[in-house]
Amino acid sequence: MKRISLTQHLVEEQRLNNTIPAELRLLIEVVARACKTISHAVGKGALGDVLGTAGSENVQGEVQKKLDVISNEILLEANEWGGHLAAMASEEMETIHLIPHRYPMGEYMLLFDPLDGSSNIDVNVSIGTIFSVLKAPEGMQTPTEKDFLQPGNKQVAAGYAVYGPQTVLVLTTGHGVNCFTLDREMGSWVLTQRDMQIPDQTKEFAINASNARHWQPPVKRYIDEMLAGGTGPRGKEFNMRWIASMVADVHRILNRGGIFMYPADEREPDKPGKLRLMYEANPMAFIVEQAGGAATNGQQRIMDIQPEKLHQRVPVFLGSKAEVELVTSYHQA
Repeated sequence: MKRISLTQHLVEEQRLNNTIPAELRLLIEVVARACKTISHAVGKGALGDVLGTAGSENVQGEVQKKLDVISNEILLEANEWGGHLAAMASEEMETIHLIPHRYPMGEYMLLFDPLDGSSNIDVNVSIGTIFSVLKAPEGMQTPTEKDFLQPGNKQVAAGYAVYGPQTVLVLTTGHGVNCFTLDREMGSWVLTQRDMQIPDQTKEFAINASNARHWQPPVKRYIDEMLAGGTGPRGKEFNMRWIASMVADVHRILNRGGIFMYPADEREPDKPGKLRLMYEANPMAFIVEQAGGAATNGQQRIMDIQPEKLHQRVPVFLGSKAEVELVTSYHQA
């Protein structure tokens, strides 16, 4: 079987669809190279003194792990000098990161969650990186936070890396979803799954069941119907899977079908959810839709939400289309 590298795939997709200009290809390659560096740091674990907390908090008030800080720095340093970016935004930083004046300013903007699933770092469970690429607005001089506040349907590329038994990179530029596996010996990304499609029929769901007592009625109804099993209204047995790394849960769903849910709940009714629209929900929604699935906040398509702030949170329901549509209909009833 002929091995196709990430670069070859991007060049061929540009020839086919004319959607990946050279600048965007270079940007994706640099992000992929940064993910390779993060994978190496993750793989060292305790040997590289990267486990444990960093003794600091991020903008959300969450305790940062050492690998959170390391991964954030790797992505910033890898991407600021190439000339294809106007600015970056990270879940770990309060505001945007401008490209230093000594480097040329490009036409794209990069958003990322440098290390998703931080609670799993110290117990050797899969974690990952999520990223989203936007086009800078026409005529923009100095980038501001407002320039980043574009709905998800404006994304030109999105992807995630999973640092698990294998390191994989899943990518879309708006023409399907492809998966690349890191060949650790060669140091290259090799195409291993082309045009991924989420299976329509599913018997799996992913949700943090410890929050069940706080769920709102539509979520309780949906989960209760699944838990009723073969004799219930759904007429089949469901299994729950929960890794607590969004990248790992979504990657399973992309391959096996299912639904991932992180709903808002009654603990803090004024908070719309936990996951961040710009760094997690939008890129994952883009990937899932490109693979034939759906992604909503319970009321509307996630990628149609107009962001109001950089670290905005949203409820998330994504995965197999029929399941997402069902739980969304319960919210709209």
